[in-house]
Amino acid sequence: MKTLAPIYTEKSECQDCYKCLRECLVKAIKVQGGCATVMPDYCVYCGRCVEVCPSGAKHVRDDIHAARRLLVEAPRAIVSLAPSFVSEFAPLRPEQMIGALRKLGFYGVSETALGAQQVSLHVRLEMEKEKRKVVLSSACPTVVDYVRKYHPDEADKVVNLLSPVLSHCKMLRREYGEEIGIVFIGPCIAKKREADHHPDLLDVVLTFEELRQWFAQEGIRPEDIVAAADDRFIPEEAREGALYPIEGGMSAAVQANSPTDARFMSFSGLTSIRRALAEMRDWQPEQAIFVELLACHGGCINGPKAHRKSGTVRKRYEVIEFAKPPVPGKDGLVVSIEERLSGGAPKRPEFSETQIREALRLVGKRSAADEKNCGGCGYDRCREFARALLEQKAERTMCATYMRQLAQKKAIALMMKMPSAAVMVNEQLRIIECNQKFRSMFADEFAVAGATEIADDVLLSEIVPFHALFHRVLENGDDILDRDIRFRGSILHYSIFVIEPNAVIGAILQDITQSTMQKEQIIARAQQVIQKNLTTVQQIAYLLGENAAESETTLNSIVESFSVKESEDDVKR
Repeated sequence: MKTLAPIYTEKSECQDCYKCLRECLVKAIKVQGGCATVMPDYCVYCGRCVEVCPSGAKHVRDDIHAARRLLVEAPRAIVSLAPSFVSEFAPLRPEQMIGALRKLGFYGVSETALGAQQVSLHVRLEMEKEKRKVVLSSACPTVVDYVRKYHPDEADKVVNLLSPVLSHCKMLRREYGEEIGIVFIGPCIAKKREADHHPDLLDVVLTFEELRQWFAQEGIRPEDIVAAADDRFIPEEAREGALYPIEGGMSAAVQANSPTDARFMSFSGLTSIRRALAEMRDWQPEQAIFVELLACHGGCINGPKAHRKSGTVRKRYEVIEFAKPPVPGKDGLVVSIEERLSGGAPKRPEFSETQIREALRLVGKRSAADEKNCGGCGYDRCREFARALLEQKAERTMCATYMRQLAQKKAIALMMKMPSAAVMVNEQLRIIECNQKFRSMFADEFAVAGATEIADDVLLSEIVPFHALFHRVLENGDDILDRDIRFRGSILHYSIFVIEPNAVIGAILQDITQSTMQKEQIIARAQQVIQKNLTTVQQIAYLLGENAAESETTLNSIVESFSVKESEDDVKR
């Protein structure tokens, strides 16, 4: 077993966006310490989290080094090449790909489609027995894991066969010896998990992306390869098995040699598969049904590590054109590829309604009306999130509604407890929030405006005479800090600042004529004078006059702070 899982998270790159969790159909993501990591026991390795991660924090295990080591240690190393290579590397000719792989050091290249043909043969025999009315394909390892873990009641419908790649490995080892090394190359991440669980059959799995990296490291350009006479697939070319990477391809391959009365269906994409399995749960058809299931939309040609993500029609065409019709009456080497589905659904704890309600209360959801089911946390419903909290798979900070309410409560609590008057206004200069100190400071103005309690939509201009200063900060975006203004027999020390540009601004005001404020202002202004004088000692020849002027201004301001006289003109100014 590899120590590193096929998919892992680089914690330093995770950005708390929860997009992987939102996109994960089976919710195999655990969020801890703000980092979203994959839970191997729950994961089906569809690769969706890798595709959607905006910061690139989800990584696929790099096995190039393992393949290099195999070339040295194994007496002969053979590539099992996925049939989707024809659409992935078009218009590269097969013999060029074979030549390039042999240049890396491989003994030979064989088509995984040969194993697919073995699967088709055994499925055909299974359908002829008609012991089960509904038979599910086992070709896609992601689907097999999904059924086993999340639809265990349907697991007995999965045909008890190895996947095409593992069947191919059995063929190759029978043909070339058990000691050979085998490297599968394709677009699938789940195949890495297969290699981890079947090290006796499959040694290493590389994605098409890794193969390109390896070619680049070795300076090999497959398109420049001049193929040799022996650059051909071993032990022989595949035929109808090459159809497997497209949706419906397996069904076509099963029917190719032996038409049957059974009905065939194909579904691709885990969401479609989930719906199909739900519909088939209690269905009892009158005749045998074979259901082909592929985790990737359109089939393996759109695998998670396929370079060409678009153009499904063209890719299907390329696969169909490459595949060869079966030779009537020839099934080739028949290998036993039976394998019983092992394991089961991950054991999940059960929680009572009381526990779920308590978990919901932890994120401020005290009634059904509070359960918005917004999906911001990554779970479709708040109750699913509550279960995740109880399973310690999630954190309260993942709930955007809870965090917003918490931030608002903290901000309001802080504002209310401030010794200074504080206010926030919107782009229309309407009061959003203010504290009791601000209400007391402008009590008369509120009374005139007919608002004894602060409420939304109260215009600042009805309350504060110097509201033009707020308008200036809102328009220019430049804070006005540590200024004084006369107001009703007092001197207000104020700062007006931007909270959200052109949208929300705040202000803090202090009446520095009050005794406590006077003392603080006297000390602060005296310290300014002392500090300025100390600085000017070193430059007395040049700055003495300027410093004296500044000292005089500062001291005059202190004197004025004790004055309680003002005129209406001062307030307007």
